[in-house]
Amino acid sequence: MQYYAHVRTSEPDGEPVYQTVTAHLMGTAALCRAFAADFGAANEGEMAGLAHDIGKYTPGFQHRLLDNGPIVDHATAGAIACARQNHGLIAACVAGHHGGLQNVGNVHTDQPGDNTLYGRLKKGIAENYLEQCDPSSICLPQIPPRTMQDKLQASFWIRMLYSCLVDADFLDTEQFMQGDRGRGVYDSMETLFDRLQTYIRPWQNPTTTLNRLRCDILSACMEAGSKPKGIYTLTVPTGGGKTVASLAFALRHALTHKMRRIVYVIPYTSIIEQNASVFQDILGRQNVLEHHSGVQFDLSDGAPPEQIAKALASENWDMPVIVTTAVQLFESMYANRSSRCRKLHNLANSVIIFDEAQMLPLPHLRPCIAAIAALAGQFDATVVLCTATQPALDDLMRAYAPNCSISELCPQTRSLYARFRRVSFQQAGQLTDDALAGQLSAQQQALCIVNSRKAAQRLFELLPQKGSFHLSTLMVPAHRQSVLREIRNRLQCGVPCRVVSTSLIEAGVDVDFPMVYREMAGLDSILQAAGRCNREGKRPASESTVMIFERTEPPPLLFRTAIGAAREALSGGQEPNAPETMGRYFQCLRSLSGDHLDKLGVIDAFEHGLCGCDYPFQTVAERFHLIDRNTRTVYIPYGEGIDLIQQLQSGQCSKALYRSLGRYAVSIYEPHFQALYAAGALMTANEVPTLDQDSAILIDSKLYDNALGLSLEPESGKAQFI
Repeated sequence: MQYYAHVRTSEPDGEPVYQTVTAHLMGTAALCRAFAADFGAANEGEMAGLAHDIGKYTPGFQHRLLDNGPIVDHATAGAIACARQNHGLIAACVAGHHGGLQNVGNVHTDQPGDNTLYGRLKKGIAENYLEQCDPSSICLPQIPPRTMQDKLQASFWIRMLYSCLVDADFLDTEQFMQGDRGRGVYDSMETLFDRLQTYIRPWQNPTTTLNRLRCDILSACMEAGSKPKGIYTLTVPTGGGKTVASLAFALRHALTHKMRRIVYVIPYTSIIEQNASVFQDILGRQNVLEHHSGVQFDLSDGAPPEQIAKALASENWDMPVIVTTAVQLFESMYANRSSRCRKLHNLANSVIIFDEAQMLPLPHLRPCIAAIAALAGQFDATVVLCTATQPALDDLMRAYAPNCSISELCPQTRSLYARFRRVSFQQAGQLTDDALAGQLSAQQQALCIVNSRKAAQRLFELLPQKGSFHLSTLMVPAHRQSVLREIRNRLQCGVPCRVVSTSLIEAGVDVDFPMVYREMAGLDSILQAAGRCNREGKRPASESTVMIFERTEPPPLLFRTAIGAAREALSGGQEPNAPETMGRYFQCLRSLSGDHLDKLGVIDAFEHGLCGCDYPFQTVAERFHLIDRNTRTVYIPYGEGIDLIQQLQSGQCSKALYRSLGRYAVSIYEPHFQALYAAGALMTANEVPTLDQDSAILIDSKLYDNALGLSLEPESGKAQFI
């Protein structure tokens, strides 16, 4: 009997074309072996590829494929074959290559049919899944079992091999079903490095002191590219040109060590576009993938080839340069589904740069550092923690990557902090909102950053209407970007420009004010705010002031630990931007946080099991979210969002539509959502079936203000948007 894995309809005669199971297993095994070779697991990769679809060598699966028969479990047989050779780690990957990595479970107590790997294997053994396969077709290599004593490391290894398997499976299937789709056609690292050198060549004869310092940092990073693989920090003062300097290190390092790609991990989507645009200008748009929830990819017929290439690359990150978010990377590192894990193997043997490393979330710091350490220690990546305010992480790094050295790429930057000084800090003490508004109104151009959206709205309402602007996440992204364009234009023209914003403006937003007011917050936030003052160093530091103040209202609970640490670090008149002050701040922040660096218990779940269950892949994946998801999405009929919402209401529903709608969405907490709904201001899935249960459409036009964005305090009566 001939056994088939896939069938397609040929063009143009419509006759069926078959791929044999043997051909599919061989093709998948070859790809999986090549992928896993990047972290020393070529043999295991080949075995996983050969085993994953053994269950298709059965009459039952052939009936399913050829006659539309009932669904057949075709993965468990291969998992049993691996387990019988003592390859339990590979068995977990094979069993989950469609449905996802299961909780492994408890070998002693799990019963056949339980929703664990052990329950599944026991059921398959009892029902002779492997024996039903054609025995003459099964031929797995004899390789020594891999034993790993550290269960956390083993969990990362399983997930990485799983990534190799599912990507290889997808690619081989895609090749047969759809032919060559143009994947992997990118410029070489040598070409990219040449383009960088062309880009920076005009910088070689700087004429200003600031540019000479930037060139010194760039040269130091370029030279450091020849250093061994490992974990590095890049501590560059704000304005030191760390974006291009880190790219120079990464390209030189990748060339030196024959590494496959460069991955930039950025905390916020609000600054990804800016960095991705810089890289695309330097390296070519076709070589840089910007991948996050706000990017729309087009795979439809007739889409431009570049769009199709990026859509395909978003599935497995095979482009030379990836720009993504911390949420995307870390949640993928702890995911269990094939769609999220598929790209992970392309992190191996790559240069991974964590920009604004101080933004790693404290409640999840241990899982994040463990993932970073695994990438460097287990999967041959080089990691760079890049920031102007380096957090104190050495102890955690040593705990999870004891064999990796940690060193600074640009040691002389510590002495450069004084030379990069562009602002003067002052303490204003406590100010009422009226007093603060009075000071802001007296300024020609000033930025004020506060800790809550409510405070931003309140303060903005106290300012003169002309020349004043407001920014917060209660404004849809398209609206914020429009306001930022106006702000930049007014700053450049020297006309009045007073801005009140939440912290969203701090992380890499390119604006340059002569005066910045910052409500007391974490020291890293204060220094990020200072980066919006005299950004280009065109004014003397004595004429560029960052005023630290406190409001009469207590700060939100979320900020209080960081504020306490900042007060302690600044006590005794310490200079906020001194490296020793920042070190003191992070030590104090860690101390005040106590053991709450892994609030979901992710590390303990893998090291010691969860309720008697070993390797709880599925449970951890369902729980682990870098950002608490207790918010709801409200789509706002603003600008082009009006037409997009009308498409949604007409019954259209696609990933592309939802991605486009992301530019016209606001996230709000559950109590605010319920208040708006109770006031009749929202249309939900009850009225618009294409909406999911966690989203709604705003229909009260009075609740979205062209200056303030969405109001969270609905009044009686409403005016329909649409």
